[in-house]
Amino acid sequence: MDATKKILQSLLNSSTPLSISELLQQHPDTSRRTLQRKLSEWISEEKIHVIGKGRSRKYTARTEAEESTDSSLLADYIPLSADSKEILDYLQRPFSSRHPVSYQRDFIESYRPNKTFYLPAPLRKQLLRMGQTEQETQPAGTYGRAIFNRLLIDLSWASSHLEGNTYSRLDTVKLIEQGQEAAGKATLEAQMILNHKTAIELLIDNAEDASMNRFMVLNLHSALSENLLPNPADEGRIRHHQVEIGKSVFKPLAGERVLSELLDLLLQKADAIKDPLEQSFFMMVHLPYLQPFADVNKRTSRLAANLPLIKANLCPMTFLGVPVEAYSRATLGVYEMTRVEMLRDLYLWAYERSTQEYLAIKQQLVAPDPLRLQYRNLIKQVVHEVVLSPDNDPVELIEKLIPATLDGISKQDFSALIIEELRRLHEGVLARYGLRPSQFKQWKLKQS
Repeated sequence: MDATKKILQSLLNSSTPLSISELLQQHPDTSRRTLQRKLSEWISEEKIHVIGKGRSRKYTARTEAEESTDSSLLADYIPLSADSKEILDYLQRPFSSRHPVSYQRDFIESYRPNKTFYLPAPLRKQLLRMGQTEQETQPAGTYGRAIFNRLLIDLSWASSHLEGNTYSRLDTVKLIEQGQEAAGKATLEAQMILNHKTAIELLIDNAEDASMNRFMVLNLHSALSENLLPNPADEGRIRHHQVEIGKSVFKPLAGERVLSELLDLLLQKADAIKDPLEQSFFMMVHLPYLQPFADVNKRTSRLAANLPLIKANLCPMTFLGVPVEAYSRATLGVYEMTRVEMLRDLYLWAYERSTQEYLAIKQQLVAPDPLRLQYRNLIKQVVHEVVLSPDNDPVELIEKLIPATLDGISKQDFSALIIEELRRLHEGVLARYGLRPSQFKQWKLKQS
């Protein structure tokens, strides 16, 4: 076995991603330049995954399960239309026979909200039937809050997996619920999952009032990219430099001014779309295509695609079971051909899987407490103020913060409700109340 094959074998045998330095330690006879060249080749040949950026960059070999979903098998794995198969055939050509393309501005400018539809009416009706939860008449986000804990796990895990994250679902449960990092896994993988958790909390907490605007998308990106970008200043900011798309002949736009202008146009059109499923799919198409951020564009689009579903009290899109290769090829169809058919087929297949996972949950949900729903914002405000005032007696402060008269509940009962919220307060729900772990820790110390 020659030296480079031994390096690939090391990646195959390793249970954790390896950095260049770690590979050089294992293979001291290989030069750094040779190693970098081989890694680039293996990435192009799709033999390995890249995790992280800059100094945090690590490499891991593709698993047998991933190999089994090679693009030649995708049509058997996911039902594809004739148009999708045409896209797939084109994307299977070598790079040299695919024409380099740049961003096509007409793709977004020609879209007319509520007149142009990427999802035909019969398909929208089919998706709506799949996603109905019997809570459509409740305030926005009611269903999302009811399934909150399950959604945190499913979406954080599945979306991270699409980025090459090697955490198992059980690892993800332990990390989110207990703060326990998986042994032998890279720190950046835990960071990626916890960033998803923060972003999902942002969606749920703002479901009632949020719209598809710059504030929401920039803050989603900031949450998802925290501590993962080489330059922290790029978190939640429009990029000002050129980016490249791996495995693609697509060349994204460059220039902060034009990217900012087009992002505003994209969000203006997205916010005008009335159908939540069309709006969701529109974000999955256009946000990655524009590539407004230095990185983490697809992750941001997946979370943004869930906002209209959560607002409409539909089942979320968790991306459970979505093969990495299928998602990659469907997105490349948009990048290189400005064609949405393959991504649309994948969206339908993935949403059906997501809704099936939540069927049992839909049947088990109890009706939300109407008083907690009615006074949700006041509860948040009072809990926030109490924790930020650790030197004050909580009971006395609650009495001062509660209005003299309340509809449907006595002041004494409402005070008891707030005390119960404080008793159940823990690190995993702090974002709901606009609190930071340091503030909670200081308050707990004063109460002990």
